[in-house]
Amino acid sequence: MTSSAKTNFLVVSSSPHIKAAGSVSRIMWDVNLALIPAAIAAVYFFGLPALRTIVITVISCVVFEAALQKLFGKRITISDGSAVVTGVLLAYNLPPTAPWWMAIVGGFVAMFLGKHLYGGLGNNPFNPALVSRVVLLVAWPSFMTTFPAPLGGKGGADAISTATPLNLLKTDMDMGLHLRNSASVPLSDLFVGNVAGSLGEVSALALLLGAIYLLMRKVISWHIPVSYMGTVVIFSGIYWIIDPTAYASPAFHLFAGGLMLGALFMATDMVTTPMTGRGMLIFGVGCGLLTMIIRFYGGYPEGVSFSILFMNALTPLIDKFTKPKVLGEVKK
Repeated sequence: MTSSAKTNFLVVSSSPHIKAAGSVSRIMWDVNLALIPAAIAAVYFFGLPALRTIVITVISCVVFEAALQKLFGKRITISDGSAVVTGVLLAYNLPPTAPWWMAIVGGFVAMFLGKHLYGGLGNNPFNPALVSRVVLLVAWPSFMTTFPAPLGGKGGADAISTATPLNLLKTDMDMGLHLRNSASVPLSDLFVGNVAGSLGEVSALALLLGAIYLLMRKVISWHIPVSYMGTVVIFSGIYWIIDPTAYASPAFHLFAGGLMLGALFMATDMVTTPMTGRGMLIFGVGCGLLTMIIRFYGGYPEGVSFSILFMNALTPLIDKFTKPKVLGEVKK
């Protein structure tokens, strides 16, 4: 055989054999783009305090990501956008007027306890932003439950704190006031975002616009959002039909609090949720049930964060029973 002759080789390698055009970086920057409408709504209703909180949490997460990767001897990958996603989602779980130092602490908790303690991106069992939110809520409950009233898009937030729609609902239910306070909140304000709450809890419309983009880009699938929100509608709908004077409507529960943010952006995190469609449906139903149980019977007015984290812990078990058997696999 001459040196110019061409030789064909059969290359045998392990799976996967099909490559997709997507990448971690593309997915993360798609998520960041999808989160922009909610950021615009937050700044519109709460002004510069909201923008300040978003900027601080994003910078904190990026800086702590780089520092921890350097500390653990790993390649620095802050350009992939994953730290930015965590920073934005963390900001969306904070009040507009959260102290600057708490936003920084939140960034550290998200990156260290929520992500790099387990080995970094792809290894974390829990959503980092939600881990940070729960830690901050336990450590500084007064800061995490103080919300300014929006000025209806007049460029800033009222210095006087006010109750969120879910706080009003919880008070009504605990005191048997038959929705006297919560009924005063128009569904239109809940949907658009002209209500008190964390940055990412206020505008269901903005979150839906972002989620539609992610669905079109095939970054997320319909399974978890539909099963999560569908369970909430059915659960709350049953109670509402039985006594509409004592229980809020399904629309109220969908648009109030962090349900839209959780169902569309937190529970759909591909790292911490099941891999199969059937597993995702189970995950979503579990999140919906737990959210409503906490809202109706728990001590907190909101249950989204706790429900998603609890179901994150069950993800390996769900995967075990829903993943299809590998071709040729022998059952032990």
